[in-house]
Amino acid sequence: MLKPVTFTPIGVVRTPFPDRVSAPRQPHAAAGAEGTIELVPGRGLEHALCDIEGWDYLWVVFWFHLNEGWRPKVLPPRSAGKRRGVLSTRSPHRPNPIGLSVVKLLAVDGLSLRVGGVDMIDGTPVLDLKPYVPYADAYPHARTGWVAPLAPGEAPADPEPGFEVVWAERAAEQAAWLLSAHGVALRERVDQVLALGPQPHPYRRIRPDGDAMRLAVTSWRVRFRADGRRIEVLSVATGYREKELWSGEGPELAAHRSFVEKFGRG
Repeated sequence: MLKPVTFTPIGVVRTPFPDRVSAPRQPHAAAGAEGTIELVPGRGLEHALCDIEGWDYLWVVFWFHLNEGWRPKVLPPRSAGKRRGVLSTRSPHRPNPIGLSVVKLLAVDGLSLRVGGVDMIDGTPVLDLKPYVPYADAYPHARTGWVAPLAPGEAPADPEPGFEVVWAERAAEQAAWLLSAHGVALRERVDQVLALGPQPHPYRRIRPDGDAMRLAVTSWRVRFRADGRRIEVLSVATGYREKELWSGEGPELAAHRSFVEKFGRG
């Protein structure tokens, strides 16, 4: 029997993503998202960072600290509805919840590293940092296993091109009103999720909805249709049921109530 192994984090990542829903699924999907790796003082890590400024990219080894348990097979976003062995995927739900991401090193200030392309949740514990070495770490022509294109008739690409997300007039009006009246930045989060593809998927909370699809973003429901690589967002609605909406308590309900009063239930 193998003995348990214990690690002590060397720091945490500070990012714009407070939860799983908002965090990108891979660094390449994080676009220009920036974050900060804050290393702990008192462990001599300021000396361990010597010469790190000479690298453009770093491997970040981290802990999926919000995950509990794992399953031998998972349903990744690009698997076309088929479950895959977890060790053949990049799923965060693993036998040992260890993550690995490449980030762009932007600046170093003492024990703080400003990085770009972050895909981690805010507060993620960091276990280790390693330089990204292009000639040793990049194999552009390597096979990509079960990963296949999402749109028919296209050659495989890795990373796969994003989907074009457009907003119908009503959906755009609803999203703009939510932002101006209640500070709810829904449109940006919807664009991030749907740019990865429209397939029904429980991890991304996408479900069929009549002749269209429905995406759940926190307590909001977004209806959309897909045509090839073009996704049109049709409308926004509250995710609260009638009784919850008018008899519940909590500051978030105010936005939902005024939304329904202005636009109806969708």
